[in-house]
Amino acid sequence: MPRDYSLVGPDSIRAVETGLVTEDWYRTPIDRKEMKALMRRSDQPAIRDTIILFGLMAAFAAIAIVLMPSWWSVPFWLAYGVLYGSAMDSRWHECGHGSAFKTRWMNNAVYQVACFCMIRDPYCWKFSHARHHSDTIIVGRDPEISIMRPVMMLNSTSNLIGIPDVIGGVKAMFFHAFGKIDAEEAEYLPEVFHAKTIRTARIWLAIYAVTIAAAIVFQSWIPLLLIGLPRLFGCWHMVMCGWLQHGGLSDNVNDHRLNSRTVMMNPISRFIYWNMNYHVEHHMFPLVPYYKLPELHRVCGWDFPVPCKSIAEGYAEMLPALWKQRKDPDYHIRRPLPATANPYQDKSAV
Repeated sequence: MPRDYSLVGPDSIRAVETGLVTEDWYRTPIDRKEMKALMRRSDQPAIRDTIILFGLMAAFAAIAIVLMPSWWSVPFWLAYGVLYGSAMDSRWHECGHGSAFKTRWMNNAVYQVACFCMIRDPYCWKFSHARHHSDTIIVGRDPEISIMRPVMMLNSTSNLIGIPDVIGGVKAMFFHAFGKIDAEEAEYLPEVFHAKTIRTARIWLAIYAVTIAAAIVFQSWIPLLLIGLPRLFGCWHMVMCGWLQHGGLSDNVNDHRLNSRTVMMNPISRFIYWNMNYHVEHHMFPLVPYYKLPELHRVCGWDFPVPCKSIAEGYAEMLPALWKQRKDPDYHIRRPLPATANPYQDKSAV
C-alpha cells in the first residue's frame, strides 16, 4: 500500500481516524517502586561521559592539527569526526529528553552544543522528537522515520556520509534565518518557539560564516575540519546504529516491541550511542536515563523479543527485509516473543 509520509497529507488524517494516534500504547508491567528507582537521575554518569567525550575530541583534534598536512593526521580527524557527527547525536537525544543529567542547565548546555554539531534546530527537533515518541513509526505522524517505504537504497546509503541530512539541515537553517517556519514544522512546533528558532538559525549562520572566513584568511582546512565537515564524514556510526532502531519492522502499530529493535553492542559503540541500542526499552520507558537502560533491559526481558546479539546479527535480520520492502512496502519482520511474554498489542495479530 502506498504511503504518504507528509505530516499534512492523507495518511496523517487516516492515522487519526483509525485510532492510531492514541496514548494507549502497550507497556510492560513493572512494579511502581522499581520503576521510580529506574527513573531516578544522577549527574555523575553523564558528567563523567561528557568529560571523556570532550576530552577525546580535544585530544584527537590537537594531534590531527600537529600532524597536518601529513596523512598521519587522517585517523585522528576520522576519530574526531565520529565523536562530532555521531556521539553528538546521542547527546542531543538524551539531553533533549532531559534524562542524561539530573541538573537542568547541564542538560540544556550539552543539548545546545549537540544540536549545533548535528545542524538540528534545538526547538524544532525537541518537539519533532516528542512526536516521534508519541506516534512512533505512525505514517503521516512521525517526522523522524528514517527508512521510508518503498525503500530507496541509494538515498538511504547516501546518509552514511550525511548528504540528505546536512542538505536538509542547512536548508532549514537558511529558511529559519529568513524568518520562516516550514508548514510541517508548524504541525508540532508551538508558535511561542518560532522567534527562538529564527534567532538560533541566525547565530549559527554567523558562526559558520566566521569559520569559513577563517579558512579563507588562513588558507587552511583546519577551521572547517573542526566545525562543520565532521557532520559529514563522522556520521556513519550514527546512521549504522540508527537504521537498526526501527528498520524492517512494523509501522502503524501501538506496541514498541513490534516497531523497535534492541541490539547488544560493543562498549565503544555503546559509549558513542549512549546505550540507545536498548531501543525497545527506551521507547517504552523514555524517562529512564541512558545509564539505567541495561538494568531496565534485565527487568523487561521476560516480555520482550530476544535482542540481536550484535550489530552484525541485527543487519543480518534487517537487510533482507529492507530489500523486500523496495517492491513490497507492506512487508515487515514480526519478531517472536518468548513464552513468558504478554501477547503483542496488534490489531492485525493472528
